Amino acid sequence: MLDDVVRDLDRARSRTLGLTDLDEPTLVAQHDPLMSPLVWDLAHVGQQEELWLLRGGDPRRPGLLDPEVDSLYDAFRHPRAERPSLPLLPPVAARAYDYEVRGRVLDLLERTPDEDLFTAGMVVQHEEQHDETMYATLQLRQGPPVLLARRRLPVGRSVDPRRVFVAGGPFTLGVDSSTEPFSLDNERPAHTVDVAPFWIGRTPVSSGEWQGFIADGGYDRRDLWSPRGWVHRVEAGLTRPKFWTAEGTRRRFGVEEEVPPDEPVQHISYFEAEAFATWSGGRLPTEMEWEKACAWDPATGTRRTWPWGSALPTDELANLGGLGLRPAPIGAYPQGASAYGAEQMIGDVWEWTSSDFGPWPGFTPMIYRDYSQPFFGGDYKVLRGGSWAVAPSTIRPSFRNWDYPIRRQIFTGLRLAWDV
Repeated sequence: MLDDVVRDLDRARSRTLGLTDLDEPTLVAQHDPLMSPLVWDLAHVGQQEELWLLRGGDPRRPGLLDPEVDSLYDAFRHPRAERPSLPLLPPVAARAYDYEVRGRVLDLLERTPDEDLFTAGMVVQHEEQHDETMYATLQLRQGPPVLLARRRLPVGRSVDPRRVFVAGGPFTLGVDSSTEPFSLDNERPAHTVDVAPFWIGRTPVSSGEWQGFIADGGYDRRDLWSPRGWVHRVEAGLTRPKFWTAEGTRRRFGVEEEVPPDEPVQHISYFEAEAFATWSGGRLPTEMEWEKACAWDPATGTRRTWPWGSALPTDELANLGGLGLRPAPIGAYPQGASAYGAEQMIGDVWEWTSSDFGPWPGFTPMIYRDYSQPFFGGDYKVLRGGSWAVAPSTIRPSFRNWDYPIRRQIFTGLRLAWDV
């Protein structure tokens, strides 16, 4: 297990350094009010690694940084709007700090028994989540491209039928440390739930389908939108997914290009997803339905580790890791199908569900007590499945993401469900 943790720490740091191998003006600028300057993320991942692995999670214990500097990277104390005005470490100093922390961490891990490695796995996932956030920041950035795709994605295929049936009955929702030792607190504990039969989309909704929604006046038809959704649509002036233009193109990492109709739609809010589902005669799945369709094997009555089985993700099974800079075409991963036949449930786009974010019965906070608990009961909707920018070490069928229903700078899409 130690070798796996060290490998994942190294992969996360390599990705962080690659995403921040940019000129200083790009790193210190705030590219959107919703996002931090990249230089804040660069030092924050090291500060959190030091806090949890070298200081035992106690911010009062002395660290490598002066306490006043250390406090600048407290995400709860300093909201994103004020981070550009803080006296942050410059890029060179931030990289040197991260390097020093990592060296000490590797020395410590050599003396750490396997049963105590959870915190290191949590740190890996924290850094990889910030890497995905940095991808979102660079997508929001104005100007010429600074990222280039480094992976050729597989071609898509026509998928028929477009929906698959999931029989009703009990299944195991969530996981335990015995099966997923690095799962986070809101994924636990595993428990049995009974879900009524339903249909679910075999693949995510495509951009071509979304273009049909626009052409049919979907953004102008109040009857398709929830009351809250319609108010937001009007106030925000929504007429198409974020980064799309009225001319049928989109801006992607500084490049203007045609919208690929066979690619999963992304950069849509929950309210938009909800309206599209109504227009199409379907609905959004609950997260319980989503997880059953993704991970349950009805033939054996057991959970699968991944939709396709126990094999680790590969480039032939899912679009993860960020190197392609985009979702793969619809139908690109037939080998990655779940037991029910649902495809592309891991990677490509985060999928909105209709569920509010709350704890599973028996929830117990992990060492980072504020990871989930402060957000329960708030105005958050659950997203499942991960995106093309998610690292393989940071996604599972049980992984629960959450965000406000108005958010669309993240790599969000949807998959439809239907009642039987």
